[in-house]
Amino acid sequence: MVVIGVRPQVIKAAPIIKLLDKDPNVDFLLIHSGQHYDYEMSKVFFQELDLPDPFANLDVKGGSHAEQTAKIMLRLEKILLETKPEVVVVFGDANTTAASALAAVKSKIPVAHVEAGLRSWDMRMPEEINRVLTDHISQVLYAPTKFAVEQLLREGIQENLIYLSGDTMYDAILSHRENIERTDILDKLGVEKEEYLVVTSHRAENVDDRTNLRNIVRALVELSKHVKIVFPIHPRTLNRLKEFGYFDLLGERKNIILSKPVGYFEMLRLIRDAIAVLTDSGGIQKEAFILGTPCVTMRTRTEWIETIKLGGNVLVGANKDRIVSEVLRIINDPNNIKRKLREVENPYGNGDASKKIVIDLKKRLGEGALKVGLLPVNIKEFIE
Repeated sequence: MVVIGVRPQVIKAAPIIKLLDKDPNVDFLLIHSGQHYDYEMSKVFFQELDLPDPFANLDVKGGSHAEQTAKIMLRLEKILLETKPEVVVVFGDANTTAASALAAVKSKIPVAHVEAGLRSWDMRMPEEINRVLTDHISQVLYAPTKFAVEQLLREGIQENLIYLSGDTMYDAILSHRENIERTDILDKLGVEKEEYLVVTSHRAENVDDRTNLRNIVRALVELSKHVKIVFPIHPRTLNRLKEFGYFDLLGERKNIILSKPVGYFEMLRLIRDAIAVLTDSGGIQKEAFILGTPCVTMRTRTEWIETIKLGGNVLVGANKDRIVSEVLRIINDPNNIKRKLREVENPYGNGDASKKIVIDLKKRLGEGALKVGLLPVNIKEFIE
């Protein structure tokens, strides 16, 4: 059973879903939690990536983190008890991830966590709570990078439960290069290659905070004096911009192009052909790195440490002056930065992460190695 619920999970899971769906030796169930219930944020990606319809949609929709987590656990548990899968595969760090892992392991069903071992060390982020929790209750952990493997070992997770797979999102990008090239999103928005900045923002610490959102808006207004800005607006962000009275500040600037959320291939094309990316999204930081585009991240920490260490990403928080200065630095030296990005070693594997995961998962199931049971400790060490 594969459980997904938000846009990044659809993308990360797509190559694995296709392999499982085609495998004659696998009975495969796809569950959608409904955590992203806006059409542009989820269903459109199913169509673009040619994925099968889910076996069930848990239809959790909105609500607080506790409400979403509880609804997923309650509704998924019924399906788990009815279908009795041998393993539940979860992805990333959404509420869907942690809730599905909890429901499965409490039903004594093994959990496989894809994209394990990432850390921002910021427990204010619900995603950080979700990924730490999921890693420590999973029976096999597929780590996208060497750093992720090392982090899991530092936290005391058994080495035999960890597998360095590479990154499935990298697989997805490689397999859709032609689709990315064919999209006409630049023509639709009236921008030219490497003459614009692409922006995304949806994190609660930015868009739900009046001061932080104002700083970001002011930075975009300032940057619009130097470059065109393409801003596909997340529904949550749009609501906050209007609620706080900042939306008109963006709409009044002819160099700021506002749009609804775009499709997967369209977004990748926008990222690939931009001068730079300005974002608070974890997935887009990585997509920008893979596509060779400099990224300025409006956070003070990131789970994608490699993008910082290899010079493709810089953290600026919601500081207006830092946002402007870092973006202008890139605008004034784009060729040199992009050349450096093309020359660095790719930390995300060889584009075969999904195949490795499916082969390893089937092997572990075949050997009876995936079980929810006793951890291998010598209890005498604690009681003597």
